Amino acid sequence: MILATTPRPTTYAINTSTNTSEHRRHILQILTQCTSISQLKQVHAYTLRTTTLDNTDTLFLYSRILHFASLHDLNYSFQLFSNLENTNSFIWNTLIRACAHSSSRKDEAFLLFYKMATNVEPDKHTFPFVLKACAYLFALSEGKQAHGFALKLGFDSDVYINNSLIHFYSSCGSLKDARRVFDKMPERSLVSWNVMIDALVQSGEFESALRMFSEMQKIFEPDGYTMQSVLDACAGFGALSLGMWVHAHVLRKYESFLDFDLLVNNCLLNMYCKCGSLNMAVQVFERMSKRDLNSWNAMILGFAMHGEVEAVFRCFNQMVNERVMPDSITFVGILSACNHRGLVGEGNNYFDKMVSEYKIKPVLEHYGCLVDLLARSGRIDEAVDVVSNMPMKPDAAIWRSLLDGCCKKNADIGLSEEVARKVIESEGSDTSGVYVLLSRVYATANRWDEAGLIRKLMTDKGIKKDPGCSSIEINGVFHEFFAGDTSHLHTREIYKFLDVIEERLKLAGYVPDLSQASMVDELDNGKRRSLKLHSERLAIAYGLLKLKPGTPIRIFKNLRICSDCHNVTKLISKVFDVEIIVRDRVRFHHFRNGSCTCKDYW
Repeated sequence: MILATTPRPTTYAINTSTNTSEHRRHILQILTQCTSISQLKQVHAYTLRTTTLDNTDTLFLYSRILHFASLHDLNYSFQLFSNLENTNSFIWNTLIRACAHSSSRKDEAFLLFYKMATNVEPDKHTFPFVLKACAYLFALSEGKQAHGFALKLGFDSDVYINNSLIHFYSSCGSLKDARRVFDKMPERSLVSWNVMIDALVQSGEFESALRMFSEMQKIFEPDGYTMQSVLDACAGFGALSLGMWVHAHVLRKYESFLDFDLLVNNCLLNMYCKCGSLNMAVQVFERMSKRDLNSWNAMILGFAMHGEVEAVFRCFNQMVNERVMPDSITFVGILSACNHRGLVGEGNNYFDKMVSEYKIKPVLEHYGCLVDLLARSGRIDEAVDVVSNMPMKPDAAIWRSLLDGCCKKNADIGLSEEVARKVIESEGSDTSGVYVLLSRVYATANRWDEAGLIRKLMTDKGIKKDPGCSSIEINGVFHEFFAGDTSHLHTREIYKFLDVIEERLKLAGYVPDLSQASMVDELDNGKRRSLKLHSERLAIAYGLLKLKPGTPIRIFKNLRICSDCHNVTKLISKVFDVEIIVRDRVRFHHFRNGSCTCKDYW
């Protein structure tokens, strides 16, 4: 037989006997040397002419042809499959696997599985392929049916199927089901732990992920996949000490992590940036022997969230000079940096460059950055124009940015009320954020009666303000504080020190911004006390008490830091000669010697 190749054909000896074991082995040998779909079609045609599908060996031969075809031409695979009179589970699995790995035909994987079940009994290799497709398509109902079928066939103890089930359920947002499968597994592999830890991380359950990692270490040595998930958990939780331990562990085990070098380094960049240690992120980045687009994006986003705008611009220029093409995420980082510093002109220029020079179509995140930048700079009318001319419907986040700008820049009350209505239309009337912002609009305008009515409306509707929560890591242990918290073991000591801080701030000229107080219907003394007990102030006081002098205080807060706490933290950094790093819901704020990286832009 001759397989046509380019530029010169390769000749194989033709076995003249047909439909014998020797002949079939000869075809299999030729099949292993195929390098293209055109050569495979020659082998297929030759097989059709010289064999009959009347025994197991020939069926195996056709299954190998189908397997090769499925890797190169899915349409041809379906054509070949439709001409087979007899099939087995391997043939069905091959086609299901091809669909599951396809970028455009994943939805056919479950349909094939359904047809398979009426012809051939699925085996343990079938379900991971089906569940992978269901996970990608978020097909929870179909995946649950596959799960039920697996249980019916007695595969409830199969490690590979259970690992696939954990991934499937977590991908579909059903973390409880994923955890239930994990907990019931009689035997777990390292992959089982990795999949479950990653599921927790992807669901934002960072603390649970870190606890599970601690349990896993008693049984298995972590691999590169484990470390990526753990580093992402450290980034989300702000666990710098553990993140540094993981970094040291990776360096000790460096040879076994060669295949993961780039991925782990990118995770390290993300972790250090999000844990407030930008200098360590820069060191990792500069020592990387290989960088990809994700590396550059991680560094640009890291500089941006820390307010290092000049570094963002330098990094972007270096990236372009090294012929790495920026993408949509790159410009989210650049626009965020401009927003952090209030650089309206630069923000507009980079937005235009993204569209005209790099042909990147703006998405909601880009418009959100631009609207927030304009609104927080007091250019409310321009922000409204951007929102009005967007090619897509603004989401609640964009309307909230506009309302936040109205609140901080004393915008027209009527406009603020209209924007508030838009927020409620976008996200419903049962969330607290819009009411809190609108009450602050009234408070800033000294319209305390209307502010009080908003608070009463929240009470009547049963809407509670999301409680401010701040955490600080002391010697590897996280301490969590809520606004007005009295549950901490050292509460009495903390509250005494808050009085000391307040006296020293008064001497430095501090005047509280009472519009930022949560209980606007209180008298002024009540408002001052409310501000004094904001969660980040409790955490800062504890840090000053317990950390060694010269150690930076790193605070992580679930909400945006208010302008009064922002001013207070600047003063504390000066009065107590301490570096304070606060990561709120939006960005990092670095306070040193009475100033902040956002350059008084608030």
